[in-house]
Amino acid sequence: MSKRGDLERQTDYTQTSRLSKIEPLLYLAPFMIGILVFTLYPVVNVVVISFMEDYNYLTRAFSRLGLGNYINVLSNKYFIQALSNTFIYVLLVVPIATVIALAVANTLNQKLKLAGLFQTAYFLPMVTSVTAVGLAWRFMFNERLGIINFFLSLLRIDPVGWLTKAEWSMPALVIYGIWNILPFTIILLLAGLQSVNPMFYTAARVDGSKGLRIFFRITVPLLAPTIMLTTIVNTISSFKVFNELFPLFKGQAGPFYNLYTVVYFIYEQMAGKPRLGRAASAALVLFAVIFILTMLQLLIQRRWNRSGRM
Repeated sequence: MSKRGDLERQTDYTQTSRLSKIEPLLYLAPFMIGILVFTLYPVVNVVVISFMEDYNYLTRAFSRLGLGNYINVLSNKYFIQALSNTFIYVLLVVPIATVIALAVANTLNQKLKLAGLFQTAYFLPMVTSVTAVGLAWRFMFNERLGIINFFLSLLRIDPVGWLTKAEWSMPALVIYGIWNILPFTIILLLAGLQSVNPMFYTAARVDGSKGLRIFFRITVPLLAPTIMLTTIVNTISSFKVFNELFPLFKGQAGPFYNLYTVVYFIYEQMAGKPRLGRAASAALVLFAVIFILTMLQLLIQRRWNRSGRM
């Protein structure tokens, strides 16, 4: 009886051990299936489609495999314009938004009256519909009825055709883009500021440092990793500019189609008569640009950290 009991206990232990190993996989299975179906497969599919010339989504037919889509996209004047506009947008929006967000976050980090109200006001755009906000900005940019031109008129400045003149369309998009990414940037920078040890500031004040000297000698260096993180995230987000453009110009790429961006170019390839091969190749070119710039930013951050330690 004792041998039979030991055998049964050994069998139960073996089964329990197997179940304990399988159980985590069962919990992970829905997540892994979702990743495979909705993330990995679409990425692989886009890469494959980018090499299929004259690809038809309904019939899955294509003329041949090759680099024709990439050659067509990289030689397309609208795509070159889209790359140029996107780079200009990123180079203007990301640094300006980071500087403004850093100033606002540093102010909110102080013990001020109504600080909670100001934090709510700055963070409110994050929970507001992008389309609704875009329509509100379109009305504010209105040449005759917009509030922006109203304030400019108080300074005796003639009304500006923000959304009707080509030379003012990019500044309008940049202004809206800066405002759009400020809340997220402020949140990250404020979190970074709150993690800074107050003893650094106390020691600096004891040494006689004040104001801007403390800010640039202590706050900015200690906040450098967070600043770099926000820069990388905002760069990736700004390269995908589309939601800001679409509502401002009623679905067009600027008043005279002068504001093509890469994502708008991809959208246009998908609209009407779909050119999925060109759209996929344009998306991968955008991915390559973002990947290269992200790696450069990470390299700069590593060198900065090493120089700081030295």
